[in-house]
Amino acid sequence: MKTADLYIRVSTDEQADKGYSQRNQEEVLRRYCEINNIKVRKAVYEDYSAKTFLRPSWCKLLIELQKNKGQSDLILFTKWDRFSRNAGDAYQMINILRKAGVEPQAVEQPLDLSVPENKMMLAIYLAAPEVENDRRALNVFHGMRRAKKEGRWMGTAPIGYANKISENGKKFIAPKEPEATLMKWVFEQLASGVFATEQILKQVRLKGLECSKNNLWVAIRNPVYCGNIYIPKFKDEDSCFVKGQHEPLISEALFYEVQDVLDGKKKQQRTKLAVDNNLPLRGFLICPKCGKLLTGSASKGKYQRYYYYHCSSSCGSRYRADNLNGEFVKELKKYVPRPSMVELYKLVILDSYNAQTKAQRADKTEIITRINEWNSKLAKARELLLSGDIDGGDYKIIKTECENKVNILEGKLSTASNIQENIDSILGKAVNTLSRLDTLYENANSMRKRQIISSIFPEKLIFDGFNYRTPRLNEAVRLIFNMDKAFEGNKNGTNDYKNHLSHQVTPQGLEPWTY
Repeated sequence: MKTADLYIRVSTDEQADKGYSQRNQEEVLRRYCEINNIKVRKAVYEDYSAKTFLRPSWCKLLIELQKNKGQSDLILFTKWDRFSRNAGDAYQMINILRKAGVEPQAVEQPLDLSVPENKMMLAIYLAAPEVENDRRALNVFHGMRRAKKEGRWMGTAPIGYANKISENGKKFIAPKEPEATLMKWVFEQLASGVFATEQILKQVRLKGLECSKNNLWVAIRNPVYCGNIYIPKFKDEDSCFVKGQHEPLISEALFYEVQDVLDGKKKQQRTKLAVDNNLPLRGFLICPKCGKLLTGSASKGKYQRYYYYHCSSSCGSRYRADNLNGEFVKELKKYVPRPSMVELYKLVILDSYNAQTKAQRADKTEIITRINEWNSKLAKARELLLSGDIDGGDYKIIKTECENKVNILEGKLSTASNIQENIDSILGKAVNTLSRLDTLYENANSMRKRQIISSIFPEKLIFDGFNYRTPRLNEAVRLIFNMDKAFEGNKNGTNDYKNHLSHQVTPQGLEPWTY
């Protein structure tokens, strides 16, 4: 009497679509064994795809058969597609089983493999499910590609979005809070260039975003956040971007600005992140002796820890952190506008804003001109293709380059077009904030303090032991500060400002200089 192991395999999609079940297969196999007087040693159940033989239950059975040869003569299954859906792997596995003294057999598609002609039937039985798998995969691929062309996001929603289903059963992605707001913040911080990606990741994790470093890197490169879906190249179709059906979190201009920062096309001076509330100036101070950045650290005293800003070189510069922090608050008070000058500040800032928007309008005109130039190049290339002066390959290269340039310029154009005409309310809020600048700074956390420092002082600060100095102030703050100074006057009636004097002074030469 022969001994057989029953192999019963289903996969989830087949069990749902075609009605295969483990109970039905086991019933058919056991009835076959009773009729043919075959002893059943064990039944092996598998819930895994047949594309490969890397299946848990099959691997255990194969190892057992190879270790204990002779305990089974047959491996029985209902059809050959239960055994494998890959013809090449199936032939190789049949040879392995024969070396172990085991013969595979399908009870509903029986074949005597000792007859050479039956191998042709075996090839048909194995190729049919493989072709079915390939066709199904191809249909799924083309369906997903078609959906992408229509602007639908396929797959798991990226960070800041959630997968949802509409009332008519259509799947889509929608912003998910608070992750969506946090991702907006990440893009804004990256565009500012103040902090590096790793430092922004630390901060956004503290804010509540659960994300690994690699996932964040992939996310900030994904154009889905500005409302675009990327379609990769396939055969004769070039890669392209299409407008998505979902709600964008950021503008295209902000997205491309972040890409420029990540690619190194936009030079930024980044400061190191200091989250210690006792060292808010860390990364902003320059050593007055050697010109290097001052770092900060704490020294352990007898009863408490004492914080210092110090230079890492051998110059020996070292300052008490509480003294420098206090002096900086006094320095901030110099830039707080006087209440009596508020209306004048508003007029000056409004005039400056109008001048800036004028430049933006000029930029908008320039962007439109460049877009038209690239479109003209594409049209000219199309004419050359039709006339036969260039071939299809060259035209595809030119077309891809032109479309990429136009997409980037259109993203910048969308920001250039958003010029706010009425800024009275925003201006009033801004001036009110400046009037309480020192109070806001003292009550802020370390992150907010660093934002205030970087917004007022675009370049580093130098503390010479008594006062703070900086090469350049924020333009608006500088303007307000100069206006305040201009209206202070002088006790002895003199003028400290010498801008009214002539700069055309004859320089001293080799000849004796005379009055």
